Amino acid sequence: MLGNFKIAMFSLRIRIFLSMIVVIVIASILLASISIIQFKNEAKEYHQERLERKEDAVKAHIDYVLSTTTYPLTTKNLDLIFKDKIHELAQIHNIEINIYSLDGQLLKSSKESFSVDKIAPPIPKYIQKLVRSSIEKRFVEIKTIDGIKNRSSYSQIKDDKFKPLGILNLPYVEDDGFYENELNNFLLRLGQVYSFMLIVAFALAYFLSTYITKSLKTISDKISETSLNQKNEKIVLEANSKEINLLIKAYNEMVDKLEKSALKLAQSEREEAWREMAKQVAHEIKNPLTPMRLTVQSFQRKFDPNDANVKQKLNDYSETLIQQIDIMSSVASAFSNFASMPAQQNETLNVVEVVELALDIFNEDYIAFESQETEIISKMDRTQLIRVITNLVKNAIQAIPETQLEKSILVTVIRSNDQVQILVKDNGVGIEAQHIGNIFEPKFTTKNSGMGLGLGIIKNIIENYKGTITFATVVEKGTTFTVTLPIINS
Repeated sequence: MLGNFKIAMFSLRIRIFLSMIVVIVIASILLASISIIQFKNEAKEYHQERLERKEDAVKAHIDYVLSTTTYPLTTKNLDLIFKDKIHELAQIHNIEINIYSLDGQLLKSSKESFSVDKIAPPIPKYIQKLVRSSIEKRFVEIKTIDGIKNRSSYSQIKDDKFKPLGILNLPYVEDDGFYENELNNFLLRLGQVYSFMLIVAFALAYFLSTYITKSLKTISDKISETSLNQKNEKIVLEANSKEINLLIKAYNEMVDKLEKSALKLAQSEREEAWREMAKQVAHEIKNPLTPMRLTVQSFQRKFDPNDANVKQKLNDYSETLIQQIDIMSSVASAFSNFASMPAQQNETLNVVEVVELALDIFNEDYIAFESQETEIISKMDRTQLIRVITNLVKNAIQAIPETQLEKSILVTVIRSNDQVQILVKDNGVGIEAQHIGNIFEPKFTTKNSGMGLGLGIIKNIIENYKGTITFATVVEKGTTFTVTLPIINS
């Protein structure tokens, strides 16, 4: 015991160390990440606003040149109008300026090495289209070349009557040197601060763990000796920590109550367990009785001694009754062995055929069956699959008010990839929002939706076969339960 306690105390100290280090590391990473994002966003906004300011200034200067020129304001004359002015504009605003025609051909450039000829690359068609289609008649292209982000704005040049004359292009290379230096200096200072904090954290964690474990030794020894089968001793200790004293007080009160409640709790748990088992047994026995009753009623109503198929129908009715009797027998055997469900007898079966057979016991003429295929093979217990279908259909019947004129229950079997889906859809009252979370609880029932204890058992059956059950509901419109099970043939 002492060795285990020493290991536990050492483990506690390690956890305190690691917890504080993890908190500091996470905080530093979070702060550094936020700072990097902030610096990058500031740099992005700075370059974007700087390009816009330069573009506004250049366009204002261009408008002034156009208003004072003696040349007619046409696209062809832009070359003559800005023959000498373009270099002056580029020097004043400290930016490269290119003037293109409306069809994207370069007319004038402030670059000394640029010669205006057919070799000069035109503006790409998609950029011309974006400039024309935008509300501001402007487009900014962003490219990264050799790790450097380049912005290039394109906007229309207009005369005094707002008629387009050409396209102004301002290439702009982002220089993030200032922001990168600031970011590097910030991260360096941040690293120094958190290095110091790590050292402080190590020292603080050591003294804190020593302080805590000193008082916890006595508490740990007493708790490890606590048992329901013996007389437990209280802890007599005055700790320096208020929290530790509260823990000691709570333990002593627990010891006082433990002896009084141990016998009462054990007896209560036994009674509750038997009550729960009685509910489950009663419900599981009741489930097959309803289909058996419906089958007998259907037999009485439809039996005709002169029918040519009377023998076959008699066999079908008998087979249905035998299946339900087998279910009752399985339930009785399973509960006699303290099991919640009958043992699974897996067999290869045709889901479409079994579902259709399970519906034969119902006399309601508004129950319909549909299937895209005649055969979908799965491996599971036949009786349990029948139980799932009969319970869902019975719940659907109960969900439709007797006074409702148009009643409809549709059972559909479809293949979905490597799974089979069984849908039971009704047009009943639906499930209210406050009941949705409790539908599959074993004890839950509500008269409004007609859901009984069987849904919890259905869910267990389906999940045992690695399937799922879900539902969609609309109040006053109806509910659709969807059972999904794996299949063998795909």
